[in-house]
Amino acid sequence: MTEGVRSEAYSPSSDNGTSTQAAPSSVSRRTKIGWGLVYVGLVAVSAGIAFAVVRATLTRAPVDPTTERIQALIDEANRLLQELDDKKPG
Repeated sequence: MTEGVRSEAYSPSSDNGTSTQAAPSSVSRRTKIGWGLVYVGLVAVSAGIAFAVVRATLTRAPVDPTTERIQALIDEANRLLQELDDKKPG
């Protein structure tokens, strides 16, 4: 009965304090994390390049002459209102 308990709790690293299995899993864990970071970096760089290309290729709409005329009329109205305010006796 004690043999069954001992065999379940026994591990090769508990004999002499050295672990032959911890190093490979630690290295593989580091390798997986490293590759994961590489993939995340590639995705981030790809997204940045795609964003820059899309932003550069999208051109703004040409200025509409009607919009320019409306803005000119608004500016003229503001100028006239300012003149009226200046002429008011204060």
